[in-house]
Amino acid sequence: MSLSYVHPASDSPWGTYLSQVERVLPYLGDLARWAETLRRPKRALIVDIPIELDNGTIAHYEGYRVQHSLTRGPGKGGVRYHPDVTLEEVMALSAWMSIKNAAVNLPYGGAKGGIRVDPKHLSQKELEKLTRRYTSEIGLIIGPHQDIPAPDVNTNGQIMAWMMDTYSMNTGATATGVVTGKPVHLGGSLGRVKATGRGVFVTGREAARRIGLELDGARVAVQGFGNVGSSAAELFGQAGAKIVAVQDHSGTVAHPNGLDLATLIPWVRQHGGVAGYAADGAGTHGAEVIPDEAFWDTACEILIPAALENQITAARAERLHAKLVLEGANGPTGSAADDVLADRGVLVVPDVICNAGGVTVSYFEWVQDFSSFFWTEDEINARLDKIMVGALRRIWEVADQHRITLRTATFAVACERILTARQERGLYP
Repeated sequence: MSLSYVHPASDSPWGTYLSQVERVLPYLGDLARWAETLRRPKRALIVDIPIELDNGTIAHYEGYRVQHSLTRGPGKGGVRYHPDVTLEEVMALSAWMSIKNAAVNLPYGGAKGGIRVDPKHLSQKELEKLTRRYTSEIGLIIGPHQDIPAPDVNTNGQIMAWMMDTYSMNTGATATGVVTGKPVHLGGSLGRVKATGRGVFVTGREAARRIGLELDGARVAVQGFGNVGSSAAELFGQAGAKIVAVQDHSGTVAHPNGLDLATLIPWVRQHGGVAGYAADGAGTHGAEVIPDEAFWDTACEILIPAALENQITAARAERLHAKLVLEGANGPTGSAADDVLADRGVLVVPDVICNAGGVTVSYFEWVQDFSSFFWTEDEINARLDKIMVGALRRIWEVADQHRITLRTATFAVACERILTARQERGLYP
């Protein structure tokens, strides 16, 4: 059943999410009578964001905040700035946040936000105006006990600082808990920046152990080399793996014996992408530029898609050499591609558990803000490891019990928790 205000294509983000819900229905038992609540976001807000640009002209941008479910607690989910942001995409991302939070048993519902804008075309001053106006417009529905935004694609700690300050000024009191992913000086948590990438590594380490794949010497290809991709690559590198290919929006570089992360990561931070890294061979230790589409033919054991949605199509899934796919991004694998990978015996650790490290440490940050008592980075990493390993173990039990994929098992665990809470709360009024 499609929603009246959106008509998803089967391979669109919302269409993909709806198909994932359909697959889990046989495993929900009596709770399936509540399943329609999974297909309908609780609340969707579309806002106009007018700002005065540096040249004196007035520009308007479209912003969104969708709260998919608030049944298990306040909404939780990131805010992305990207020219391709749509209501349907934000709806899907908010729904995946509901699943993700329930999968790791955090006391949150799912939410997501976004602005349709290319932030690279804005000055720092314009970016601040955009962020503050957006925060004021969605201020009606966010708050430390209502909905807590966080960084996502093209947003960071500075954006969160502006959001926190704007919300605080509008409410008349400093509310550090209204967002997570803030700078440490403003109530941010140690370990938050690398948390998502660390979660990818922890779930990848457990999955590799499960299929008998030795990380030392394993070849890893990474798509997307921002916060998540680079952090995961660094941790896999420390475990002895070789990062043989990296692709981002600017191009693709590869080296069959492993790229030199000690020079690649600083290059990407300085230049905003891998483009130019292998241009002259100077200091790049033999890295070469390859065509973007050739990335999917890379000889590797582990593939980490950590960019945007729908990157692994059915056609690309047929070509992958990897034994293990770790979804650092949200929704990188289409439903048809999922079936191809399952048929080929490729293990996919789905986004809704694989990249849940970020929201887990966001939860730690939120708790620390309320108590004004902060933990060390070692404590945070240890707690993250424990929660991720425990959550994955429960999901694997369900997968083995029903002989289903990890994705369907993750949805089964999460949807059971969400719908049990829905049933116990009942309908008001």
